[in-house]
Amino acid sequence: MKTSATNRKLRILLTGIQNNTLVPRPEFQRRLVWSNKHKLAFLKTVLEGYPFPEIYIAAGEVNSETGEGTEMLVDGQQRISTLYQYFKSSCDLKLAEGILPYRELSEERKISFLEYEVVIRDLGNIPIPEILEVFKRINSTNYALNAMEVHNARFDGAFKQFGETLAEHPFFEQINFFRTTEVRRMGDLRFCLTLIITIISGYFNRDDLLERYLEKNNEEFEQKDTVEKEFNSVADFILRCDLDSKSRAWKKADLFSLIVEVHRALFKRKINLLTEVAQNSLKDFYQKVDDIVDSSDGSSYENIYYKAALQASNDRGNRIKRGEIIQWVLDNSYQPKIASEQEIKL
Repeated sequence: MKTSATNRKLRILLTGIQNNTLVPRPEFQRRLVWSNKHKLAFLKTVLEGYPFPEIYIAAGEVNSETGEGTEMLVDGQQRISTLYQYFKSSCDLKLAEGILPYRELSEERKISFLEYEVVIRDLGNIPIPEILEVFKRINSTNYALNAMEVHNARFDGAFKQFGETLAEHPFFEQINFFRTTEVRRMGDLRFCLTLIITIISGYFNRDDLLERYLEKNNEEFEQKDTVEKEFNSVADFILRCDLDSKSRAWKKADLFSLIVEVHRALFKRKINLLTEVAQNSLKDFYQKVDDIVDSSDGSSYENIYYKAALQASNDRGNRIKRGEIIQWVLDNSYQPKIASEQEIKL
C-alpha cells in the first residue's frame, strides 16, 4: 500500500467539514472524548504555531456526473473538531482566560490560524475493510481491548481521573487488593468506577452504567469531594474491624459489597455502627460462608450469600442479595429484602 504525506491549509479542512466534503468516520479510531481542558491545551498549540501529529484521510464517494467527491477523516477527528468548534464559536468549547474567541482575533492572527499547515497522510482510494486493517496494525497490541480500556481511550475527564485517584487510595495498597495484571488491564479503575457509581445511584448490572457516568461527568464531577470524604470514613471503619488477612472480605465481590453496605449504613441509613460489634458479626458470618460445602443445601442467608458471590457475582440481582445480607450482618435489626426473587428485578 502506497500512502502520501502532504501539507494542507487548516482553512481547507475547516471548509471541508462545513460543506460535508470532509466526512468524519468515528468507527475507524479510538474515540477519545476530550475534556474542555484538553481541547484548550490543543488549541493553544495551534494558536502558538506549534505542529501536531499527522491526521489520516482516505478517498470517499465520488459523483461521476458532477465530478464532486468527498474524503473521509479517519484519524484526528477530535483535533479537527476542536479547531472547527473554535472557528465557529461553538458552545461545546468553553474558552478560558487568555484565549480570545476567533471573532476577536486581529485580522493577522485570523489569517495565521487559517493558513496553519496540517500534515495529512492520504491513504488513497482503498476499501473500508483495508482502512480498518491499517488502523488495527497501527494500534495493535498483543491482546484485544477490554471494555474498560475502550472507555479509557474515549474518556479522559473528571470522573475517570477521580476513579484513578481512588484506585491509588492507601486503603487498597494496605490490603494489597489489586494484582499487577489487573492494574495493567485497568481492572482497578473499573472496580473503583463501579464502586463510585453504586455508592451514588445503587446497584446496577455489570458495567452497564460506566459509559453513561464517564460521559456525563467528563467535564466535572461535582460529587467528588463528598464521595472522597465518605470513602475515607468507610475505609477507616473497615480497617478498624481488623479482619484477618485471609478473610473472604478481601475477595473482589465480597469487598465490593462490604464497602457499599458500610457506606449505606453510615451515610444513607445514618446508623451508629460499633466497630467491635461489626467486627465480630463479620468474622462470624464470613466463617460460616466459608464452611459451606453444598450451596444447594438450605436457604440460610449464608447459603444465599455464598451462591450470589460464587457465580454471576456482577449481576445486579446477586449484588443486591449480597448487599442486603451484609446490611443485616452490620445491623441485626435490618430485615433483608430477599424473601422472594420477585423483589429483585434482574
